[in-house]
Amino acid sequence: MPLNSIASDGRCNNTENKFMRIIATWILNAAALLLVAYLLPGIRVDGFFSALIAAMLLGLINALLRPLLILLTLPVTFVTLGLFVLVINGLLFWLAGSVLKGFDVSGFWAGLTGSLLYSALSFILSFMLRKKNFQQGPVIIDHEKL
Repeated sequence: MPLNSIASDGRCNNTENKFMRIIATWILNAAALLLVAYLLPGIRVDGFFSALIAAMLLGLINALLRPLLILLTLPVTFVTLGLFVLVINGLLFWLAGSVLKGFDVSGFWAGLTGSLLYSALSFILSFMLRKKNFQQGPVIIDHEKL
């Protein structure tokens, strides 16, 4: 079944496309985490499955805990002109490394540099994924079959 299928009433069905994009982003984030572990000596990932679980946990932490911590530390973030957000990112990266088996972050500085590198690599890989999706071209709908 194609990703951009057409429902019987003529509406485009993008549910599969969104699901596939989420899975692809998750896999790319796991690959980015493996690359970070390869490049930085203070970060260790046991394998691709551990990287998948760690990428999922990092996504959940960033979606649930990060906004709360940013809100609670807003005065400090304001005084430091937003640079304290980098500290929050490093601490959350370090937290994920301390919670999971198979993903280890040796300390705060490894967490800080790892979070910066992970963010940059995830951004680049997600941008390449979006660019590839936009280059697929338009979906041609045959109106006679509707």
